[in-house]
Amino acid sequence: MTDTGETLFFTQAGLDRRRLQTVVDDALGQADDGELFLEYRQSESLVFDDGQLKSASFDTAQGFGLRAVAGEATGYAHSSDLSEAAVRRAAGTVKAVTHGHAGTLAAPPIGTNRALYPADNPLGETDFAAKVKLLAEIDAYARAKDPRVRQVSISLAGEWQAVEIMRAGGARAGDVRPLVRLNVSITVGDGDRMESGSHGVGGRARYDTWLEPDRWRAQTDEALRQALVNLRAVHAPAGEMPVVLGPGWPGILLHEAIGHGLEGDFNRKKTSAFAGLMGQRIASPGVTVVDDGTIPGRRGSITVDDEGTPSQRNVLIEDGILVGYLQDRMNARLMGVAPTGNGRRESYAYHPMPRMTNTYMLAGDKSPEELIRSVKRGVYAVNFGGGQVDITSGKFVFSSAEAYLIEDGKIGPSLKGATLIGNGPDVLTKVKAVANDMALDPGIGTCGKDGQSVPVGVGLPSLLVEGLTVGGTAA
Repeated sequence: MTDTGETLFFTQAGLDRRRLQTVVDDALGQADDGELFLEYRQSESLVFDDGQLKSASFDTAQGFGLRAVAGEATGYAHSSDLSEAAVRRAAGTVKAVTHGHAGTLAAPPIGTNRALYPADNPLGETDFAAKVKLLAEIDAYARAKDPRVRQVSISLAGEWQAVEIMRAGGARAGDVRPLVRLNVSITVGDGDRMESGSHGVGGRARYDTWLEPDRWRAQTDEALRQALVNLRAVHAPAGEMPVVLGPGWPGILLHEAIGHGLEGDFNRKKTSAFAGLMGQRIASPGVTVVDDGTIPGRRGSITVDDEGTPSQRNVLIEDGILVGYLQDRMNARLMGVAPTGNGRRESYAYHPMPRMTNTYMLAGDKSPEELIRSVKRGVYAVNFGGGQVDITSGKFVFSSAEAYLIEDGKIGPSLKGATLIGNGPDVLTKVKAVANDMALDPGIGTCGKDGQSVPVGVGLPSLLVEGLTVGGTAA
């Protein structure tokens, strides 16, 4: 990052590192913590829909955010004007929060030299015409697969973000983060009935990692398979019943219903359903939940977080016992614990806060077939669509994008309109069996919190959960 940061923020932007360091030192002189966050970002998006390119965009953004922390108070100023004069004006603003405060500046994070992903910029590796041609090939391939295909929508998105974090005293850290995603959605029809399926892939890598013909064909086949499954789906039953969650993307339920409740800010403020439960059993034996930002190439991975703290593998729940929260620097300091490398922000225009990276449950010792055979009548939820969660109560509602009825230990017809209703803290205690097939999602997660969005990953082995409420469309 040193060469890239030096080029982008000092050579090209014309900033003087020593003069800028003086401004940061002065702004944070009485603070407990804080940093200057410099960012340069390029992004593009192409959407191919109804047999033609519907939209294409390219954007370059740069700017800074300067933060001073005094106790629980935060002063924050940001600008897209990457100049010394703008930083000086921001310094005058954020210093107001330290007026009358004699803080002891927190020690900087310990640096790292590891690299979890390449620094290559994916946006420039393939020209525009080749990208459009590829999307047209995917569209033609999908339409030729089955005469019932009515609509195909493909999106390709790429991003290249460089950040540098400067602290009082001269400590600094940086990261260069590529990010790509390819998504294929297919609508099929039979008579008047139409159903859809989709599949997305991505991660912190170059485009060519995902755009090999064998990969995009397999992805398109999967989207079509889901659509055809939904085309023959029957109405879902309703009521309380056992549910088997499939591996991989269903981990979004874990992320939303449990993960947010384990973020440090909610627990420090005691607005989480998990507040005050450290060291207590909150889940069934055999349930271990981890947040790991160090997995190479994954969508949710970060070499360092947006405060400069190296990412970590953090165990949150161990064999059912709550053992950790996710922390940024401010909440960690106020709670008397160490930061966990989870201080993240959407861009320079936002201050950091505790956020997840790649959150998943470790595998158990059962086979997924054993879980299904043990169910007399229930639901097998393979894939999820949208959902809503209340962090304070832990209550959630998730809609299933692909689900099946289980009868007498066998997978039956696919279901339409199945929703899962429950309570995050409660659902963990209802886990009766954990399978040995843990999988991470294919690289499509985006998490929203307080108006900020960041890329994340999720993962799950197949789970048997007793007594979830299934909201269906027929009794």
